[in-house]
Amino acid sequence: MRRGELYRVRRPADDPKRSRVYVIVSRQAVIDSHYSTVVCAPVYTNREGLATELAVGPEQGLKHDSAVQCDGLVSIPKAKLSDYIATLPRPMLELLDQALRVALALD
Repeated sequence: MRRGELYRVRRPADDPKRSRVYVIVSRQAVIDSHYSTVVCAPVYTNREGLATELAVGPEQGLKHDSAVQCDGLVSIPKAKLSDYIATLPRPMLELLDQALRVALALD
């Protein structure tokens, strides 16, 4: 399990959909630790054009053009992250970092 990987989560908590794609955004030290959860950003097909979104789509193994929503971070048990889709390439990870800085007001 690595930072920047996309996973489909079946029956996510507090989500009306049967499944949702998430991107792991926790730092690698947490992912590799004994903690049972990691912080993830959800992927939605709706895009608003916000600086806190990262465009993703079929190139990343998804069915539709979508966006990683960095304003909606959630903690997900590692055990639920079992349906691997893809890994974001390095340039996209840098854009993800930028969107996270905006979402968390770290700029």
